[in-house]
Amino acid sequence: MNVLFLDTVHPELERMLSGAGFRCTHNTSGSAEEIMRQLAGVHGLVIRSRIPINKELLNSAPDLKFIARAGAGLENIDVDHARGRDVVVFNVPEANRDAVGEHAIGMLLMLLNHLKRADMEVRHGVWRRAENRGTELGRLTVGIIGCGQMGSAFAEKLQGFGCGIIVYDKYRRELPAGVDAFPLEVLQQRADVISFHVPLTDETRYYFNDAFAHHCKDGVIIINTARGKVVETAALVRGLQSGKVGGACLDVLEYEGSSFEKVQTAGQQEVWSQLLEYENVLFSPHIAGWTHESHFKLSEFLGQKILQYFQAQK
Repeated sequence: MNVLFLDTVHPELERMLSGAGFRCTHNTSGSAEEIMRQLAGVHGLVIRSRIPINKELLNSAPDLKFIARAGAGLENIDVDHARGRDVVVFNVPEANRDAVGEHAIGMLLMLLNHLKRADMEVRHGVWRRAENRGTELGRLTVGIIGCGQMGSAFAEKLQGFGCGIIVYDKYRRELPAGVDAFPLEVLQQRADVISFHVPLTDETRYYFNDAFAHHCKDGVIIINTARGKVVETAALVRGLQSGKVGGACLDVLEYEGSSFEKVQTAGQQEVWSQLLEYENVLFSPHIAGWTHESHFKLSEFLGQKILQYFQAQK
């Protein structure tokens, strides 16, 4: 079986596939048009986010049997069209769930304890203790929207802090032990912190907007390690300006490119500049799920799923 890698992933995946007799080739820099010209005879695609796997590309791959996404989100794949052509779609949200959970907690603790500001002040000879006094996580209630692999990992890791943990998930029924599910409006009324762990769909695009913020507690902290367009940046800035939002931890941004490699603020420079002014907003460059360990596990778990599936087909 011929497998084409369209993105770089940990070499463990190629090692596993080659060891099982798959023939692996790479095109990690070509355009979508160039790739479509070489898809005849390709049975599997390995991707991250560089190339959208849309209907046109899928129709250019007559022999395609599977798509392997080294990550969790599937928004760059026309999943319905793929499955309609009997193309199996693999993803591995379980591979980087721990990384995302730890990163979200790290950002939250950093914000609550003013660690970014305190570090910079000490480096410049400023010693302010009272002004940098923190807030204990254990006295807060954390609301989690979306309790799949990522949301569940965040909930599990929060439990050692003694904070309240409440969840809203429109589709999931099984929750981690010690976690209670509530209607969305109850979560908004009770949560001091709200963390988003949902895929990007038409339903979740701009999930956080002015109307959502209006129903939240004053001073709510927003965490987004999911997808940038889950949070409307202009609404977040308005919430920060009014005090409705007391801070934010953003690993992902509305203005990211489709491959998550850079921020593109053309036409939104004023809002972006305003957001950058807030000391109580922390940023990281879409790395919550991208630890050294998860980099390996994404390939390892993906390889296991592919091999198990095709072994079962024999």
